[in-house]
This record gives sequence, C-alpha cells and structure tokens, in this order.
Amino acid sequence: MRRLGLVSCLAMAVVLLGLGAPGMAAEKTIILGFTASQTGAFNVEAIRQINGLNLWIDTVNKAGGIKLADGTAVKVAAKFYDDESKKDRVQELYTRLISTDKADFLISPYSSPLADAAAIIAQQYKRIMITAGAAAEATHSKGYTLVYQAYTPAGFYLAGPVDVLAKLAPQAKNIAVIYSKDNFSTACVNGLKKFAESKGFKIVMDEGYDPATTDFSPFIDKIPPGTDAVMGGGHFSDTTTLAKLIYEKKVNPKLVGLLVAPPEPKFAELGDACICVTGSSQWEPLAKYSPEAAKKEGVPWFGPTVPEFIEAYKAQYHEDPSYHSAGGYAAGLILQDAILKAGSTDTAKVQAALDAEDMYTFFGRTKFDTSAKAHGLQIGHQMIVIQWQKDAQGKPEKVAVYPPAAASGQPLLCTAH
Repeated sequence: MRRLGLVSCLAMAVVLLGLGAPGMAAEKTIILGFTASQTGAFNVEAIRQINGLNLWIDTVNKAGGIKLADGTAVKVAAKFYDDESKKDRVQELYTRLISTDKADFLISPYSSPLADAAAIIAQQYKRIMITAGAAAEATHSKGYTLVYQAYTPAGFYLAGPVDVLAKLAPQAKNIAVIYSKDNFSTACVNGLKKFAESKGFKIVMDEGYDPATTDFSPFIDKIPPGTDAVMGGGHFSDTTTLAKLIYEKKVNPKLVGLLVAPPEPKFAELGDACICVTGSSQWEPLAKYSPEAAKKEGVPWFGPTVPEFIEAYKAQYHEDPSYHSAGGYAAGLILQDAILKAGSTDTAKVQAALDAEDMYTFFGRTKFDTSAKAHGLQIGHQMIVIQWQKDAQGKPEKVAVYPPAAASGQPLLCTAH
C-alpha cells in the first residue's frame, strides 16, 4: 500500500508540475498577438472588436483549452498593445509581437488600413493572421498566403439589396446610384455596379458627391422616371439625409439600399422615411443563423448559437454586441476550428486547414479564396440585409430579410407601403 501511495503521489506531482505522464493529457499555451486601437479614430469599434475576441479567449480557457485529437489541451494567452489608430504604430507593434513576445498567431487591428499594415508583417514573419474589422479586397491581391479575412469584402456590401430586388420584382431593371466619393463608399459602389450589371440590371444614374455635401436635392432631382431602385449613400449623416429626401420628394422606387446608416438604431428616428429602406451589416443580433439552417445547406456548424453568443456577451459586458464584437469573437472561432482540424498548432498544418475551411458559425458562413490572385479573401460570409418595416403598432421595426439562412422576416417592396 505504501508503494502504491508513493506512486500515486509522484503521478499527482507530475500532473501539478505540468510535465505530463503516459496516458495523461498534455497542456500547452499559444500566444495570440494583436493591437487594439484603445485611442485614436478607431477606438470605439476596436474596443468592441477586442471585447468579442477576449470573450472567445475566456470561453476557450474556461473550457480547459482547445482539445486536440491527441489529448493536448491548447490554451490561449493574449498579448496586445494600443496602436493609437496609426499605421506606423501597427507595423512597429506587430514586429514586436512576433520578435519579442513570440506570438504564435495574430488577429488584425480594426479597420482595413491598419489590417493591411499588419498583413505585411504577418507574411514577412510567417505568422497566420485572421483579419477582423477589415473589408478591403486589396490586402488579398498582394500575394499573401497567411492572411485570412473574416468580413464580407467591401465590393459585396450592396449585393444583398440587389438580390432582394431581383427576388421581389423580377421585372425591375433600372438602378440609380448616388454615393459619397470617399474610398470606402466608392469601393462599395464599384462592387454594386459590377454585381448589378452581372444580374442584368442597368445603372441609369451614377452620381458621386463630395463627402462634405449637405444638400442632396440636386442629386435626387436627377433620378430618372421609372427608376426601380435607389442605392448608394456613404456614412451615417449623409446617408440619413439622403433617405429622408428620397421619401420627402416622393421618388417612390421599389427598393432603397443604402450604406452604413440603416442598421443603426437611430435610423428609426426618420419615422416613415425609414420604412422599406434596406441596409447591409456584417452581423446583427436578430440574425437567425442556426445549426439547422446550416445543415440544410450541407455545411457544418461550429461554436455557440446566436442566442448563446448574445447571452454570454451581455453577461460579460452588460451591453448588446455590435457586429464589431461579433467579428472579434468569430475571428477566434475561425482560428480555433482550424487548429482543431489541423490537430496541431503548426503553422503549415493550420494554414492547410484554413485553406479547406467551410463552416457556419453564429456570424454566418466562412470560406476563403485560395487562388494565387486573391488568397485569403472571404467568399463564404454574406452581409445581412436589414429592412425597416412597420410593427403591429405602426412603429419602425428592423427586420433581417437576407440571406435566407439569417432572415427573421420577409422583405417588402416600398410600393407595398
């Protein structure tokens, strides 16, 4: 009995020291490096993104780590710095994360310009980076092989409203485009025009305005008679004013699809002017993505459901998650699933798993382009199209109407109101 007791004590000591023992699970910790714009222009969105990422890290570690097939439990340690929303700080800090802090994997900063700056370092030092909060396609046209995008690319921001129009009004042909001439809005609209024309629509008006514009009447007055849809916009203030004028001047298109503003709760303050307007969002809490819907498409599900994510986020941060928060958590899930499928934290094996990735999470579908000209570009995730409709009391209500896997209700034509 004494010998057995001694053996048992020695075995326990081995486990407590983390040295492992035959037949016992080993534990390792990976360092996840990233910067968070805790100051500067991107701090609000960046903090929400990091909240989502930190929630994922906490969830993984509380569950005992990422459990590999060989019994290894992989825990995650975060290492991050404030990049001050500056590109030059990003490159300096990502170099430090890899060279000094020995980060095994990377998550991008929020915003396309900062993510693009970090991507150069990730590829140079041969580290996999998941980009969250970055929609630009250009990063993925530079020959990088280790950078993977979580967001729908900017060129597809307004593809959803085009699909909705085609579904609701098959006879519709004419789209008027009015947009802010800033880089983001221009990229979105260029993608819109290309996509719409590929679907057989005709762009009957193509007018850009200076971002400082406040009087949109001259643009509204140019909309040709018989226009089926008005699409475009820019950011919250100008897009909201544009929507209001479309209503007040009685343009009466079959559908309105605008950037940025419609998903925001404050858009409802337009009253009747917001009704029937659609907008695209990377994710919405009212999204109806589910394991059952994923199964119908023949795509596996991974991670928490939408209600489970929302509940966990609200419990930790005492606020509703934004799409920035959801994107941060989803970036972690993408890396987690790839490590599980690779059965390893080896960069080459995880890279191969990411290249083969095709799954649904609460954030939507994830699949990557693996061609040499656009490696790592997101091709599975679709923007959620929301539409403002009237609830039973006649008040504005936001409804997710597209894609079908995320929809909480059916889209309506403006003429129906």
